[in-house]
Amino acid sequence: MGILGFFVLAMIVFASYAGMEGRLGRTDRRIARVERKLDLILDHLGVQQTEPELEQVVALLRDGRKIQAIKAYREFTGAGLKEAKDAVERME
Repeated sequence: MGILGFFVLAMIVFASYAGMEGRLGRTDRRIARVERKLDLILDHLGVQQTEPELEQVVALLRDGRKIQAIKAYREFTGAGLKEAKDAVERME
């Protein structure tokens, strides 16, 4: 395999990765929209969703320790920073 073959193979791998990354991004955005809609439905119905492991997050919020609450939320859920921040702010 010459340099041209290696270059073509590298381009194919890169294109495949870029396509997969785009699909994952779209899926993440769709899941986030569904979660926001479910949160709105729960709010409308007056239902509080508290998972047992998130009680620590709520306790940290009550103590005024928002940054620690965000860190704990990320640890429990595996969420990204923005998602965790938004979720913790909804709990306030």
